[in-house]
Amino acid sequence: MNGLPNADVPGGLPLVLASGSPRRSQLLKAAGYRFSVQPAGDDAECGLCSSVTAPELVARYAFRKALDVVRKCGDAVVLAADTVASCDGLVLGKPDDRDHAAAMLRRLSGRRHDVFTGVCLWRSTDGRCVVDVVRTELQMKPISDATLTDHLDSGRWEGKAGAFGFQDGNDWLEIVGTGSESNVVGLPMERLAEMLRDFDRLSTVVDLSDDSFDSADRSQY
Repeated sequence: MNGLPNADVPGGLPLVLASGSPRRSQLLKAAGYRFSVQPAGDDAECGLCSSVTAPELVARYAFRKALDVVRKCGDAVVLAADTVASCDGLVLGKPDDRDHAAAMLRRLSGRRHDVFTGVCLWRSTDGRCVVDVVRTELQMKPISDATLTDHLDSGRWEGKAGAFGFQDGNDWLEIVGTGSESNVVGLPMERLAEMLRDFDRLSTVVDLSDDSFDSADRSQY
């Protein structure tokens, strides 16, 4: 993707990406950001109630990933994100295996669905944090059995919410309206630049000793 927006990191601090996702790193590099990578621990992505909505889920996971890394890093602005697909209220995260991926894609075939990414920015020097969620609507064309088999055989479904990657050039996926392409890939670069520019206005101070998402006044998700 070309022409991705860029913004200065608040206070000129180092930017730390709390994710091992190569796609998020590629987006940041393409936009010209300088950053280091320090993935959050696996336990940051477990233990949430399955009854939460997709926007709430990605917001909470982004918050928990950022918190995990903020507690371990030095002076920095930590960026964390989490992405899921959602269809008819059912959250579709990363597939467990090939059969799970096939079931997800059959559910999405020929239908519209949403991709949600939660984004969290957390400044370790003063504990200020902001969380937001971006939605992009996608239309998936009907997938033939042959196309589905080819996609599953390619392995491109692995580690991707909804068992697909928009960036893989699948001609059976298209964005509805003016939604963010980078959001579907895993990091809404337009909203990220806005959050960085307006960080002091948007953020609030969060107590590092309390890892409750609700305690951080995020109840809108």
